Amino acid sequence: MLAPERIWWKPLHRLEKSWVVIALVWCIMLTAMMPLWFIYGRQNVPATTFRTTPAEFRATVDDFVEQYQVGVTNGVPIVAPPADSDIYLLARQWQWYPALQLEKGKTYRLHISSLDVQHGFSLQPVNLNLQILPTYDYVATITPTQSGEFSIVCNEFCSIGHHLMVGKIFVNN
Repeated sequence: MLAPERIWWKPLHRLEKSWVVIALVWCIMLTAMMPLWFIYGRQNVPATTFRTTPAEFRATVDDFVEQYQVGVTNGVPIVAPPADSDIYLLARQWQWYPALQLEKGKTYRLHISSLDVQHGFSLQPVNLNLQILPTYDYVATITPTQSGEFSIVCNEFCSIGHHLMVGKIFVNN
């Protein structure tokens, strides 16, 4: 049995060296961009998270709906809370509850939690994405900048009726 040659690889050709250098520079640039984008990209939702129980959050949402309900859409109450208030959105299999009616340019503190399993909050077409877990009250400060009707889609598989889980946010001028 013979030992392999001391240099068993073939030296890189000039073009191969160029591509290795380009790939290395690109990787370094992308790695440097991650913290810069985090700091300067303004892509992170200003939020706070609190512990809660599904029963407590459900009671809070029910009180919120009772106080501010202005209508119904597809059997789901529509609530119109005042600006600078806390608004509540509940995720449960296979529904977002209630529908929200907000004012353009006004700021709200959006509380979101789940009653049952993990859900994903995706506001379309704005592309705001949040992870919603039971026993956590996720609070995000939001200010609608466009009027119109926006869909809330669950982007985390939450069981057989997942594809039906669509909610609404209406933003008025």
